[in-house]
Amino acid sequence: MALFDIEFITPTRSFDIQDVEYVKCPGLDGSFGVMANHTDSVISLSAGEIKVLNNSKQSYFSTSGGYAEMSSNRLLLLVDSVESQEEIDEKRARDAVTRAKERLSSNNVDIDIHRAEYSLARALSRLSVSKR
Repeated sequence: MALFDIEFITPTRSFDIQDVEYVKCPGLDGSFGVMANHTDSVISLSAGEIKVLNNSKQSYFSTSGGYAEMSSNRLLLLVDSVESQEEIDEKRARDAVTRAKERLSSNNVDIDIHRAEYSLARALSRLSVSKR
């Protein structure tokens, strides 16, 4: 099976995963998958879960969104943040879900609805990945 590499880049860190068989990412228009020799492309990412299959093992990451660029059989994920399952504090993620839901259900006109919805999506992604 043909393989490819992934590079994650955030404002604070970067890391690679080599010999990847398949990646599933959260796109703005829905999930999309990438395999080796995928057509070169740039795709917007939403907050959600990234699934990586390499060495027949699945790994999960939570991202808050960004961009994916596939070029020359290398996937570059330029994201605001990315956390592996091991890095996520499940209690903190649950608390963030609760806070975001409270903000969305409040009648306060000063609440930025888009920001609260984004916070909820990110928190739900982190919680989902932490439970895998």
